[in-house]
Amino acid sequence: MKKDESNGNLSWKEIQDDLAGKSGLAVVLVDEDSVDLLKSNNNSMCETLYGSQEFAPKCAEYCGRAFEKATGGEKTLSYRCYAGLSCLAIPIVEEEGEKIVAIIGRAFLNSDEYRKATKRALEGDWQKFSSDELFENVLISGSPKYLKRLTKRLKNLSEDEKNLILEFLEKKKEFEKPKAEIEPEQTAEMDQEEKTTQAEEISRLIEKFQNNNVQKEIVAEAETAEPDVGEPEELRAWRSRFGSLLELSYRKACVSILEFISKHYGIKSLAWTESVNNNFKTVFESGKFKSQKMQLSISATDQRLVDAVKKGTSLELRERRNEKEKDSPGQVIRLFPITIGGEIRSALVVGDEIEDEEVLHQISRFCQTIAKELEILRLRKELSRRGWLENAVRVFNENIKNIDSEDFWLSLTQVTAELMNAERSSLLISDEKEEALTVKAAIGIKDNLIKTEKKNIGKRIAKNVLNVGKPLVIKDVKRSEFDFASPEWRYKTNSFISYPITIGERKLGVFNITDKADGSSYNEFDLDLLQAIMPQLAVLVDRATLKHKAGEYEQLSLTDALTGLLNRRYLEERITEEIIRSSRHSYPMSFMMIDVDDFKAYNDQFTHPEGDKALQIVGQCLKDSLRGADVAARYGGEEFSIL
Repeated sequence: MKKDESNGNLSWKEIQDDLAGKSGLAVVLVDEDSVDLLKSNNNSMCETLYGSQEFAPKCAEYCGRAFEKATGGEKTLSYRCYAGLSCLAIPIVEEEGEKIVAIIGRAFLNSDEYRKATKRALEGDWQKFSSDELFENVLISGSPKYLKRLTKRLKNLSEDEKNLILEFLEKKKEFEKPKAEIEPEQTAEMDQEEKTTQAEEISRLIEKFQNNNVQKEIVAEAETAEPDVGEPEELRAWRSRFGSLLELSYRKACVSILEFISKHYGIKSLAWTESVNNNFKTVFESGKFKSQKMQLSISATDQRLVDAVKKGTSLELRERRNEKEKDSPGQVIRLFPITIGGEIRSALVVGDEIEDEEVLHQISRFCQTIAKELEILRLRKELSRRGWLENAVRVFNENIKNIDSEDFWLSLTQVTAELMNAERSSLLISDEKEEALTVKAAIGIKDNLIKTEKKNIGKRIAKNVLNVGKPLVIKDVKRSEFDFASPEWRYKTNSFISYPITIGERKLGVFNITDKADGSSYNEFDLDLLQAIMPQLAVLVDRATLKHKAGEYEQLSLTDALTGLLNRRYLEERITEEIIRSSRHSYPMSFMMIDVDDFKAYNDQFTHPEGDKALQIVGQCLKDSLRGADVAARYGGEEFSIL
C-alpha cells in the first residue's frame, strides 16, 4: 500500500491492521466511554494486565483516560503508562455525535523500561501471569521514529478513510445489536449469510491444509505483494520463508537463523553466541566451529562492538597466536552484534571470508531486524525455566522433609538423583584427617566396586572440583581433557556433573551425577537446577557432618539443653557464612526473631518449671513447622531465631 488512493476496496480494519503490522506498534480505536472499538497488533502485556482485576484500575488511569485528555484540547497526548509502555492518543474522527481516538504505540522505546518490565515478570508483581500470555506479543520498537511516522499518518487521514471508520463502526453496532431488536426475517437472513461465510472459510482452510500449500501461499503472497519501501530483498526472503519467528521456540528460532544465513549466503561456518555476564557464550555452531572450541575474548560492552552497532556493520576479530605460531596467519571471524534498546544481547559469528561489503551490510541489517522477536523468545524461555526451577526446588524441599534419619545419606542422595533424572549418583564427604573423600552414599554403583576403589575415589575429578570450588559439567568426556573411567564402572553415557558442596569457605564434599535416564547429555539447565537446590543440600550435609564428628560434648556445646534447638554460638557462626553465600550467589535468605510475650509474668504466676515447659513447647513448634534446611535456634531467655 503506497498512498491513500491505493486503499481501493480495503476495509478500515484491513488498513489499520496493515499500519500496525508495518510499524510494529499497536493501534487501538476507543470511543468516549473508553471502549476498545478495534484493536490491531495490541501488546499482549496490555491484554493481560487490563484483563486482571488487580491491574485493570492502573490501566484505566492511563489508557482509560486517554480519550478524555486527547479530546479536551491537547489533541495529541503523549504518555508512558505505569507498565513503562510509550503511548500516544490522537483524535482521528470528530464528526457531530461521533468522536474516535486512536491510541498507538504501547511499546518499549528504551532498554531501561523493558528491563524493569522483565524484572517484574521474573521476580515482581507480574509473576502470577504465565509467560505465554504476558509475552505472546511484546512490542519493542527501539526507536521513536516509528511512533512519529504512524502519528503523522493517522493525523492526515483522508475523508474517505474517515468514512471507512464510520462505516466500520456502523457495521459493528449493527452486528452487536441484540437479537430482539432485529426483525425475524432479517435475523434469518443474517444467520444464513454468516453460515455461508463460515462454510466458505472452513472449506478454504481445509483445502489449504489438504494440499499442504500453506507455506507456498505465504511465499506467493509475499512475492506478488507490492514491496514495502525500504525493506531489503533479503529481509523479505526471510519473512516469506519463516513467517513469524514468534511461532518457534527460542532454540528452533536460533537454529533457523543459522540455516537461513548458511543457505542464503552460502556460508558454512556459523555460530550463535549469547551475552552472559558481559561475556559471549557459544550456544549453537556449524562448520569448522563444531570441531573446535571457540572462545571470544571480547566483552559485550567493548567499545569496538558499540561502534559497530552505531555504524550498522560487523566487527572483524583475528585469532591470537602464540610465539611458535606468530608467523602463521590466525583465523579471522566476524561478529554481528544483535541489540535490544542499545544493549548487546547476542552476536552472530561468521567464520567464512566475506569480501562483498553489501553482503556484510545485509547480514547486519538482518540481525537487527530479528532482534526484537528473539528477545521475546529468550524471555519466554527464561520465564519458563524460572517457573520450572521454582517448582523443582519446592518438590525437593517437600521430599527432604520426609528423609529417614536412620538412612539419611542414602535418602538424600536418592531424592537428589531422582530430581536430576540420574540413574547413577554419589555423595562424597571430605575427611580432613585422611585428606580424602569418603563415599557416604551411592546410587547405581555396586558396593564391592566402591570398596575396591576406596583409595582412588575422587582422585580423577572430584578432588580437583572440591579444591577449585567450581562445578564441572561434561557433555562428552571423549571430547574433554579427562581420562576415561575404568571399564569396570560400566557407565552408560559420557556425560556427568561434579558439584562441590560448600558453606562459606568450608569444603564439605562433592555430589556427582551421571547416566541421565533418557540417555542425553547434562547441560547448563541441569547445572542451574543443581545450583538451585545446593544451598539446602549443603545445610543438611553440614548438619549431619557436625553431628557425626562433634561427639557428645561438642554437640552439647552447640545445642540448647532445654529446647534441643541449636544455640546462639552456632547461629552466630552460621549467619555470617549464610550472608556471604547469599550475596555471592544471589540466593534469597531470611532471618526472623521471635519473642514470647509476657514470659516474665507467666514465670512469676506459674513458677519457673512451668516456664521451662512453655519454652520447650515453643521449641517443638518451631521444629515441626520448619523445612529440613532451615535453622532454628534459642537465642537466649525467651527469644528464638530462625535462619
